[in-house]
Amino acid sequence: MAIAMAETLNPIPFWFLRHGETDWNAQGLSQGRTDIPLNAVGLQQARRAAWTLAGIGGIRTIVASPLVRARVTAEVAAAELKLPVGFDDDLQEVNFGEQEGQPMGDWYDDWIAGEYTPKGAETFAELLARAVGAVNRATALPGPVLVVAHGALFRALRLAFGHEPNVRTPNALPIRCTPPADGGRVWDVAPATLAPEPG
Repeated sequence: MAIAMAETLNPIPFWFLRHGETDWNAQGLSQGRTDIPLNAVGLQQARRAAWTLAGIGGIRTIVASPLVRARVTAEVAAAELKLPVGFDDDLQEVNFGEQEGQPMGDWYDDWIAGEYTPKGAETFAELLARAVGAVNRATALPGPVLVVAHGALFRALRLAFGHEPNVRTPNALPIRCTPPADGGRVWDVAPATLAPEPG
């Protein structure tokens, strides 16, 4: 897709973490900007991600979406890593317009291709531009950086990485994002192995 070539990420590795589960995730509903909190499962997922990241070590900066599901996930990780959390409004989830609160549909491919945008929603191109801009601001900070954000936003990043974008990102699974060493354009996107729960 031509859109993928328009937005370029800094060639700096970083960690990405989607927020933990919410009730709307569990029900298969589109959340977008609707500020749904983590549920009990999501809080436990955030704790397990935090233990995993602490075991990996080395993270120096955390930047998150200010939406509560991402903010709390980031704060759980930050407590384990003994770091502050910075926020960037451009890491917020896509505005899905009239689709928010509705069951996840089969329109994502058309939305990503620029052929359909729900009424009142952002285009995929708009999401891509702000996602790449936000990650570039984050990776300009002392690294390695942990970016805590959202699933549709990571679809945009996957396109910028040179990957198929319409792939669901698991809740609260740390993903190492590494630029190509060979000067190509396809990044390595590698999920971490989750740590066992303490005790």
